[in-house]
Amino acid sequence: MKIDANTSLETLFKVAKDTLQDVEPDQTFIVRDLFRGFEWNRIAKGNRTKLGAMFLNFAENEGHKLIKSGSKTPQNQQRYTKL
Repeated sequence: MKIDANTSLETLFKVAKDTLQDVEPDQTFIVRDLFRGFEWNRIAKGNRTKLGAMFLNFAENEGHKLIKSGSKTPQNQQRYTKL
């Protein structure tokens, strides 16, 4: 799937959740890590922020048995750890 500035938030969220299967247990990551670098750069900044909020909500609710949220980076990005 090609990700660009027109990719919907729902699609981006699905890609992020699907990529979690590639994360090793006990590995710490940020949402940006779930996308290839050039893909992340194609996502509009406002959508990155919204995607981060959606992912945090997922981690604290339906995904709480799969991932846990941790501290934030100096750039104010939420860190997660796969359980």
